[in-house]
Amino acid sequence: MPPPCAWGPLVQKHLWYEKASVVLASATMTTHGEFTYIRNTLDADEVDVLALGSPFDYESSTLLYVANDMPEPNAFNYQQVLDRTLIATAKATGGRMLVLFTSYAALKKTAQAITGPLAREDIFVYEQGEGASPNALLESFKTTDRAVLLGTRSFWEGVDVPGDALSVVVITKLPFEVPTDPIISARSELYEDSFNEYYLPEAILKFRQGFGRLIRTASGRGVVAILDRRVLTKQYGRMFLESLPPCTARQGPRREPCP
Repeated sequence: MPPPCAWGPLVQKHLWYEKASVVLASATMTTHGEFTYIRNTLDADEVDVLALGSPFDYESSTLLYVANDMPEPNAFNYQQVLDRTLIATAKATGGRMLVLFTSYAALKKTAQAITGPLAREDIFVYEQGEGASPNALLESFKTTDRAVLLGTRSFWEGVDVPGDALSVVVITKLPFEVPTDPIISARSELYEDSFNEYYLPEAILKFRQGFGRLIRTASGRGVVAILDRRVLTKQYGRMFLESLPPCTARQGPRREPCP
């Protein structure tokens, strides 16, 4: 039996070889416009694939805003600048903001920094990991007029907040896996070029999922703000941006995403 870090052979054995037909559907299966990564991961080399366009008009409904003056994520002042930016953005929008993190540690630091200042503006901050289940947090966020929701992991996917309750999604960092995680480390060893063949495709898929939290209905409108300047400064950055559906895109100083 293959190790759990290589579950493609298990899918092949118990699904592809056992079923007469299988249909897999998702809004986020492709990277660089191709199915190569997901096919390799699932040992699905011989399957037929079809990419369909989105029913949503992102060009008229979504502003993708990249803050080009953020410090690098590993800079000493990144956390402080991030927190100030989130406070300013939440004030400008009256809450209605989902902030996606790549770690609980960073989420906690931000929660401690912004909860007080936003409370003085009558904006409530909900943070993942404070005892309530993700579903309970999400329902509380939906029913609070002026609120910010801080989430990680599960909040990058499957979150559905239609209507006016959500107008801004903030992606604080590109969602690369943590290489020191034992399972992630074991999976990466299956690839000759682990960054380009594993870490990068996984991050792009999660990035697309995070982007997809904003527009949930045809009448939805809002902003996706990227506070990681690596999408502009790193060679791989354009792959993240090009993976998104066509939308109105701008870059500029962090104080301007929500006029």
